[in-house]
Amino acid sequence: MSGDEPYAAHDGALLLVLLLACVIAVLSLTVHGIRRLIRAGRRREMFTARSAAVLAWDATIAAYTWGLLHLFLLDDYARSQACRDSVGDKLSGYEPSFLPLHFGCRTGDGRVVEAVIPSYINPAVAVLGICSLVLTGLAIAHHKNAQGCGAASSRGGRR
Repeated sequence: MSGDEPYAAHDGALLLVLLLACVIAVLSLTVHGIRRLIRAGRRREMFTARSAAVLAWDATIAAYTWGLLHLFLLDDYARSQACRDSVGDKLSGYEPSFLPLHFGCRTGDGRVVEAVIPSYINPAVAVLGICSLVLTGLAIAHHKNAQGCGAASSRGGRR
């Protein structure tokens, strides 16, 4: 944000593209994760790391999408009203960002108050993102371990 545009908000085109991409990702990951769970149930497997990783990424993107929807559904007037409700007449500009998802209301004394995005969005995205990374790591390790065991047993059978 430049000093000559203190009330600049999120880029509308980028917001729309991100929102559409996130909605498509959430829908496809949900379908993919449920299919994996159904397949695991048919094989009578208790837990599949891949399914858990897919659904964790799904939850992470869904939480971020929920925050994007808050931005998308509010017009300029509603955002300014939310800022005025939070900081009163001290409003001197906005501080928007996509990562972390943020729409801050800046006051004349330099303080920034979040008014549009719910306070739980960024912590939820962070925790779910960490869980997603850990589960993805476990899925990769499990896959490598399963390949290693399969290769060792096939070599052992040839002797």
